[in-house]
Amino acid sequence: MRAISSMREYKLVVLGSGGVGKSALTVQFVQGIFVEKYDPTIEDSYRKQVEVDGQQCMLEILDTAGTEQFTAMRDLYMKNGQGFVLVYSITSQSSFNDLGDLRDQIIRVKDTSEVPMVLVGNKCDLEDERIVGKDQGQALAKQFGNCTFLETSAKTKINVTEIFFDLVRQINRKTPEVNKPRRNIFRRCVIL
Repeated sequence: MRAISSMREYKLVVLGSGGVGKSALTVQFVQGIFVEKYDPTIEDSYRKQVEVDGQQCMLEILDTAGTEQFTAMRDLYMKNGQGFVLVYSITSQSSFNDLGDLRDQIIRVKDTSEVPMVLVGNKCDLEDERIVGKDQGQALAKQFGNCTFLETSAKTKINVTEIFFDLVRQINRKTPEVNKPRRNIFRRCVIL
């Protein structure tokens, strides 16, 4: 195992309307359990060490509130986050419709459209209750630009790990120099 100092840290933020399964996805990824009961989140932070493409990573995942009363806290999450999971439920058109405004807010706060992001249609195990088509999710991700699209199920563990690993890879592509071993800067100095 590598030394802790070579481990890269990632700040990931999970956003979306209330009841779409943000906490269920996060807890399934971090702890491997499915949370059946809906209990509105204010803010929960989780840490998990994983290996992505041979690199040890410490993921700090912020599971945010989906309710409107906590929107003032969002600017701070967005400013500090490196990658974002935008979650909607395939059984809720309104949760899907809310994501455009969330993305716009991220772009405004980060002051760039090049933000690592994954669009997630959760609850794909509820196919019989589907309202938002997979094609709608794919079209929105395409409209967002450099955005991965996945349909997931926290309940049946479909694509849960993929969400977070994909974000790590996007962040690594955006800032690859951080992955290089750090050298002592004084060794680079050449005395002429």
